[in-house]
Amino acid sequence: MARLQLKNVHKRWGAYVGVDDFDLDIADQEFLVLLGPSGCGKSTTMRMIAGLEDVTEGEIWLGDRMVNKLEPKDRDISMVFQSYGLYPNLTVYENIRFPLRVRKVPKEQHHEMVMRAIEMVELKDFMDRRPAELSGGQRQRVALGRAIVRKPTVFLMDEPLSNLDAKLRVSTRAQIKNLQSKLKTTTVYVTHDQIEAMTLADRVVVMNKGRIQQVGTPTEIYDNPANTFVASFIGSPAMNLVEGRLADGVFTSEGIRVEGLRRDVTADVTLGFRAEDSVIAATGGQIAAPIYSIELLGEASMISWRLGGSLISVRAPKDFRAEIGETICASVPAEICHLFDTASGQRLA
Repeated sequence: MARLQLKNVHKRWGAYVGVDDFDLDIADQEFLVLLGPSGCGKSTTMRMIAGLEDVTEGEIWLGDRMVNKLEPKDRDISMVFQSYGLYPNLTVYENIRFPLRVRKVPKEQHHEMVMRAIEMVELKDFMDRRPAELSGGQRQRVALGRAIVRKPTVFLMDEPLSNLDAKLRVSTRAQIKNLQSKLKTTTVYVTHDQIEAMTLADRVVVMNKGRIQQVGTPTEIYDNPANTFVASFIGSPAMNLVEGRLADGVFTSEGIRVEGLRRDVTADVTLGFRAEDSVIAATGGQIAAPIYSIELLGEASMISWRLGGSLISVRAPKDFRAEIGETICASVPAEICHLFDTASGQRLA
């Protein structure tokens, strides 16, 4: 049983608050991703779980044990770092074997355990090489093999793909997802890359300034962001956000007018909608403004406008043709729109 609980966890250095009232229950075998910008507290949270940082306040439970005071080596947790952390003088085989030697696992068990890990990370043909003879992706797979060799209760992964190029990130991401499904080990994964979070996670924890902004499945967070921060952080491109006025069910702002919205609210609001939910219209759309930019993405074109200081994007067919500065329209139906309170940033219920 590898249920992991963080109960009102805080981390402070003097007056600086790194993590503020982090409260979360992580289920056995769950793949949980901590997502947020640099400095949001996600790596600090992971380091407290690992025992590399002391908890200022609150409790961390692994199964039926509170582990706040336990040394890292006593928590039965394996961690994969961004920097690989391999021993350059050891072969792949010996690097993966090293945790077994440190933990004094009986030597007669080593070979079977190491070979099992090597086969899982697909490095059998490279097990006699040293790290300098490997590619970045292969080195990261050695680090993964070293983490899984002793079958820990929990995996912690701190931005393990950030040193890899785009193509390697895709293939290694798929391998991590496949490994976790086979191993069925509770995993906490830290990243600032929302594509990694959306593709890997059972649940995503979006963090900002040390606090949890929203917890949910990738679909829940994408479809129903709790506030403008989550809306602006999730999605590629991020959700379009336009500040304006809502009255009598009509939202108005520079270059955009959307009817059929809530009639019970009269306030300054922020209207949100996804680029893929709106379409280019010949005439009569809710947006009418000069084109700011056109980007060909391969499968589609991205059309952007400048509206009220915001950059607004809408997907168009890949064969769409127009000139920058040409005024065109886009359809933004009321049913695809999200409303947020402009002052607080919170979603309007």
